[in-house]
Amino acid sequence: MTLNILLAGFGGQGILFAGKQLAKSAMCSDLQVSWLPSYGPEMRGGAANCSVIISDVEIGSPLVVNPDLLIAMNIPSYDKFEPNVVKGGRVIYDSTLIPSPAESEGVEHCPIPATGIASENNLDGMANVIILGYLLKLTGIFSYDEFLGHMIDGIPPARAALIEKNKKALELGYNFG
Repeated sequence: MTLNILLAGFGGQGILFAGKQLAKSAMCSDLQVSWLPSYGPEMRGGAANCSVIISDVEIGSPLVVNPDLLIAMNIPSYDKFEPNVVKGGRVIYDSTLIPSPAESEGVEHCPIPATGIASENNLDGMANVIILGYLLKLTGIFSYDEFLGHMIDGIPPARAALIEKNKKALELGYNFG
């Protein structure tokens, strides 16, 4: 089993954080993993993407060119990477920010209004975690409780105030639909 995941959006949307959470859960599940960030020089607003490969065999290259799973959090990222998703692959996208995208044939498209859900629940900046919850529900790649535990363990004591928000955001995504 090898799963090639590409997460893409703008800097500041938590793309690298989301990728790290997937990589960490894979490591804790004794799987092979690679995590390769790519971002522009801007701190916020520039392009950001992250390749994550999860496998039960050695990984040859950390770069994901043709993802099995694409997480797109803005229109430019969706437009750039969606055509590269393998047939039979899946695209999870933030339908608040990508309202009516073109869809490649043979690819499952899974919209979730993550930014809207975050805003409605006073969780601004947590759309990435909402999408992670939805990803867990759709793929079953990790158990919800184990993933939550790994994610919470990774929050430093100085940011402990974010623990409850992360829990709520993950739960909202997991229970969407």
